[in-house]
Amino acid sequence: MEEAIKKAQVLSEALGWIREFRDRYVVIKLGGSALEDAEGVRRCLADVVFMEAVGMRPILIHGGGKSINKAMSEAGIAPRFVQGRRYTDDATLEIVSRVLAEEISESLVDEIRSLGGRAVPMSYRTQNVLIGERLLLPGDGGEDVDLGRVGHVVDINRDALLAVCRTDTIPVLPSIALDREGGMLNVNADTAAAAVARMLRSEKLVFLSDVPGIFLNKKDPSTLVSHLKASRVRELIQDGTIDAGMVPKVEAALEALQAGVKKIHIIDAGIPHSLLLEIYSDKGIGTEIVA
Repeated sequence: MEEAIKKAQVLSEALGWIREFRDRYVVIKLGGSALEDAEGVRRCLADVVFMEAVGMRPILIHGGGKSINKAMSEAGIAPRFVQGRRYTDDATLEIVSRVLAEEISESLVDEIRSLGGRAVPMSYRTQNVLIGERLLLPGDGGEDVDLGRVGHVVDINRDALLAVCRTDTIPVLPSIALDREGGMLNVNADTAAAAVARMLRSEKLVFLSDVPGIFLNKKDPSTLVSHLKASRVRELIQDGTIDAGMVPKVEAALEALQAGVKKIHIIDAGIPHSLLLEIYSDKGIGTEIVA
């Protein structure tokens, strides 16, 4: 009886949030590292199916860096990184597009369907959503650094994306964009998710990865910060508390906040039902960032 009462209390707490977020868009980025745990992925997708079932409109965007590295190794191609980004020549792009748009996207869609949800892959192979341009980074001498077929998202096929959402179906997008001429571009999944959230002015942008959130001291789990304002996040970037791979993720999140996204969440995909705990409970379990 006590266990049943606890369950009822959880549902009662969730009711207010379910009502508030009904028909709101939430962009969920599933990180490449989190994709390595098959059971963890299944739990996360079950949460996404639940969110859609109670009225939210989730949009799933994924990367797949480790799977790409493995496929490149099998093909005898050594990965090359420039300023932390994967240099993408034609041979690399062929592998990246196949792994992301064919293997990972299709498997995520199949998993969602096996859980009783509705999902469709949306990419250059079906109906493209992400529209990109070549990305050039500034070099030390002021010259442009060429990354090959690497791009960033400048626009989205909004009508196609929202039409799918309105049919109670979860769109699954790999981090591959098409340029205006129809050429493929490898784009960073974090910044792609932030761009979609920004252009939709979504209610939430959620980063599911292998870290629980932002720590003031990485070696001390008790320093996890549950709530941050954008101004404080900039200070933490400036003083080096937020560093390495977390920086582009957080900077993209800040741009999304400036454009009207209401909240950013960074949570650990390895924690069972982390999405539901973060979104449908009063306290949450990761780090949320607000304007």
